[in-house]
Amino acid sequence: MVTIIFTEHLHSPMYFFLSNLSFIDICHSSVTVPKMLEGLLLKRKTISFDNCIAQLFFLHLFACAEIFLLTIMAYDRYVAICTPLHYTTVMNMRVCIQLVIALWLGGTVHSLVQTFLTIRLPYCGPNIIDSYFCDVPPVIKLACTDTYLTGMLMVSNSGTISLACFLALVTSYTVILVSLRKQSAEGRWKALSTCSAHFMVVALFFGPCIFIYTRPDTSFSLDKVVSVFYTVITPLLNPLIYSLRNEEVKSAIKHLRQRQVFFVKSCT
Repeated sequence: MVTIIFTEHLHSPMYFFLSNLSFIDICHSSVTVPKMLEGLLLKRKTISFDNCIAQLFFLHLFACAEIFLLTIMAYDRYVAICTPLHYTTVMNMRVCIQLVIALWLGGTVHSLVQTFLTIRLPYCGPNIIDSYFCDVPPVIKLACTDTYLTGMLMVSNSGTISLACFLALVTSYTVILVSLRKQSAEGRWKALSTCSAHFMVVALFFGPCIFIYTRPDTSFSLDKVVSVFYTVITPLLNPLIYSLRNEEVKSAIKHLRQRQVFFVKSCT
């Protein structure tokens, strides 16, 4: 985020969306990691019902916002590669800001729906969640009623969003790959380098989401590991993937460090 903000030639739609992705990743991890570390290191494995619901709300808010953002980023690459002459017109800064506002509104609506589905259930039995954090699937299993309908509504909400956006992403990248045949070798290499980083992030994030949210009333022992993967590991890997596979970002980071060293030496 700092590199993009302080590097003028990175002030483009793609890097604007990347900085938003970094912000969402920070927030996404901050919802779950502190409480997980408290449980693992201090052995305090308790959470109040209100805090549990709050964690569930913000978890889905940032996760859904990231899903929509990755879809927008795929559309951005589609426009840049398939219709480059119209790119500055289609993806101007006003449109980019509107898209970011829309993804936050969409994430908020989705999260409110998930939270409402959870809090309307009666809880009067066991209070031990088989997960490292509060999420809809493990929480609704504690309800003292039949949760089949709630599970189906969860699938129709979270599962449909995850699967539909993933299919849209795959379609977008397929069209991009087909269109690369008409470009020069240098253009193909640059486009493939950019899209491969995007697709790695998409696979790492959407795979666990689809695995968790497309099957109601079914749980596996692998669920906890998968849930940690998309809430902790993927946000950690995203900046590394985009930095290590992007020459512009690596060059900007190096230049920013040199400017910082020069500034420190000048001050001393």
